[in-house]
Amino acid sequence: MDMTTSASVPAGSDSATVDHTVTDRLVEANERYASAFSDPGMDARPVQRVAVVACMDARIDLHAALGLKLGDCHTIRNAGGVVTDDVIRSLTISQRALGTRSVALIHHTNCGMESITEDFRHDLELEVGQRPVWAVEAFRDADQDVRQSIKRVRTSPFLLHTEDVRGFVFDVKTGLLREVDPA
Repeated sequence: MDMTTSASVPAGSDSATVDHTVTDRLVEANERYASAFSDPGMDARPVQRVAVVACMDARIDLHAALGLKLGDCHTIRNAGGVVTDDVIRSLTISQRALGTRSVALIHHTNCGMESITEDFRHDLELEVGQRPVWAVEAFRDADQDVRQSIKRVRTSPFLLHTEDVRGFVFDVKTGLLREVDPA
């Protein structure tokens, strides 16, 4: 299967867009999308009653990788796919207000979070004169960080459903998920 991505389109291949920003192209693409759009008649409750927490890495097409369709899940993405306070906030709303019961946590191979450290915050402070209030949440071992993420979800007092929480590492070279033993 050949994948075409915007990264594989040669720069300058469309001279009409040379003066446009990426955001301009996104807005134009949305206009084309909206011209054929019809309301699917769904509400915000995911059909599969699952929330997926994953890394924001652009190489991962979560819906395709997991066989999901529009409306099947809630998708929560951040750098590393780590379970932060904000992820707990989103999962709490997902469960308590919108009916999800399962949580899938997905890290991946070759993650950029394995190559930076908490010194990133210090470097930002030196550059901008203010230290970020958030932690970088860098890690060296994706499996161990998945285990930590599982534990954070399972021990959160705000979440109602913690019995079906599973963690995985997605291989960016093969597209396969490998389940991580939480023990």
